[in-house]
Amino acid sequence: MSPTTRLSRRDWLLIATLSLLTFVLGTSEFVIVGILAEISSALDITIATAGTLVSAFAISFAIGTPIVMSLTGHLERRRLILRLLLAWVLLNLASSFAPSYEVLLATRILTAILTGVLISLAMVVASDGVPVAKRGVAVSFIFGGFTLANVLGVPIGTFIGQHAGFEATFWLTTVMGMIAFLAVWKIVPVQQSTGSGSIKEQLGLLANPRILIAFFIPSFGFGATYVVYTYLVPILQTELGIAKTWISPILLAYGVVSIFSNILAGKIASKNPMGRLRFVFVVQAVVLAALYFTTASLPLGLFNIALMSLMSILLTTSTQIYLIDLAEKFNPEAKGLAASLMPVASNVGIAFGSALGGIVYANGPMMNTALVGGLVALVAALLTAISHRLDQRS
Repeated sequence: MSPTTRLSRRDWLLIATLSLLTFVLGTSEFVIVGILAEISSALDITIATAGTLVSAFAISFAIGTPIVMSLTGHLERRRLILRLLLAWVLLNLASSFAPSYEVLLATRILTAILTGVLISLAMVVASDGVPVAKRGVAVSFIFGGFTLANVLGVPIGTFIGQHAGFEATFWLTTVMGMIAFLAVWKIVPVQQSTGSGSIKEQLGLLANPRILIAFFIPSFGFGATYVVYTYLVPILQTELGIAKTWISPILLAYGVVSIFSNILAGKIASKNPMGRLRFVFVVQAVVLAALYFTTASLPLGLFNIALMSLMSILLTTSTQIYLIDLAEKFNPEAKGLAASLMPVASNVGIAFGSALGGIVYANGPMMNTALVGGLVALVAALLTAISHRLDQRS
């Protein structure tokens, strides 16, 4: 690791390569939502059945990632990324030739596990590969790959799938994966293994109360947003009276605003991140709850939704680095496993938030989702305050 606090040209190449990797992984993960109709038609299944591909991906990601990270923790990181990425490319290619729902489900489950492990490896390689003072910048750029995937990769993949069939979308992700493979092979240096302890020792990390508290910070943070975001389209149409033709541009704008959220996330992580996050979650709670009132006005409602996007991923970089730092302090051999926990926590939060939002939505009125989202954000603030207090004591 460089002893300076400046990012060298090699550091930036490493960050760019890992950001490209997460852009590719994010495009493959999220694009499926845009081509469910095409999958439904091609495989002769219902839209609801096709939708299970999304939930199966999230569940497999959350369960499989920590297990595989603990099993592969002794392997050298660059070689592991290359091997897993090659398998990921082959699975995307296999998805393009899937003759049935069952085959596609199997390839997507395996792809989900590899996606989670590759994301985790990218985070720990970046964290160890740049100066300590610049880890926040590096990790925020890598998370930015996912943001760019939603803004650019998913619309392109959806367009291709709608006009050339879902198979063409997977051809696209296959080619993108091959490009990422070549970039990793050329740029990412050899790096020590992610862990040297036994599987039991590594999984022992999950029993540490400090790790558990830190894990649920992003779970509730993302959950707060998704209580509302899951029903953003109905809110736009019903509460704000926006025509269907304007929904896609507004969602695109939402994604663009989240890019700035990602940039700010790196700045928050640069100094006293957990101390700052306490207040970030309080502001997020106010922003979400305010939507209950601002939807009475179109300009105020849209501005509030933009603020919601701006707050949505401010937590990512700080919580990612914090989990790695806690592992280094309490269980160093499980550092790689710790790197997998933030992506897993975010998926848990998304599932929890959308389910909670569904309950609130079903029992109405719809804008109660804003109030509940605000309450969930306050839980994240409380957990962050507890973690920060424990850090100060130790």
